[in-house]
Amino acid sequence: MYSIIRQGIFKSVKVCPTVATTKGSSFSVFTRVMASTSETQSGGQNFSSSATQANPTLASLLKLGRLNHVAIATPDLKKATAMYRDVLGAKVSKEEDLPEHGVTTVFVDLGNTKIELLHPFGAKSPIQNFLDKNTSGGIHHICIEVDDIYQAVDSLKASGKIRILDPKPKIGAHGKPVVFLHPKDCGGVLLELEQA
Repeated sequence: MYSIIRQGIFKSVKVCPTVATTKGSSFSVFTRVMASTSETQSGGQNFSSSATQANPTLASLLKLGRLNHVAIATPDLKKATAMYRDVLGAKVSKEEDLPEHGVTTVFVDLGNTKIELLHPFGAKSPIQNFLDKNTSGGIHHICIEVDDIYQAVDSLKASGKIRILDPKPKIGAHGKPVVFLHPKDCGGVLLELEQA
């Protein structure tokens, strides 16, 4: 911790110590480091919005918000739901069929975000294609909120840098418009944008 501060990475640091007990012995651990800095550094890497530097108009129009959910495709929706609810103690929603998207969903509430469990619905489900290649299931996509989905779609189309899988937003599981971005243009990740 001292070397990080000494290197000048953080302008101000607040450390909140707690005491944890392991097998009768106690030791001091640092549970949170809160830093205020113009850039976040991790492992020697600086994190800043290169999109803002490269194309300030596109970045300012997208206004990426919080992580809404991580979607996991599952071959057995009831089993996956039971694992999160009964074993891990999470709050889970009821199953919801979304015929327009070819999925049945269950949401797992994590407090700061959600997990969306996906199961095929109908003969032409894109989730079935995913499960045919990944028989045990797995992470299907991540969803990030945007301030204005229609402006985001127009900006992405105009930029020509990221393909949108649907020509216009559809209503998603939360009753809000969503679009999916092509994984080949997003570092191999299927990215969903949802109206905040």
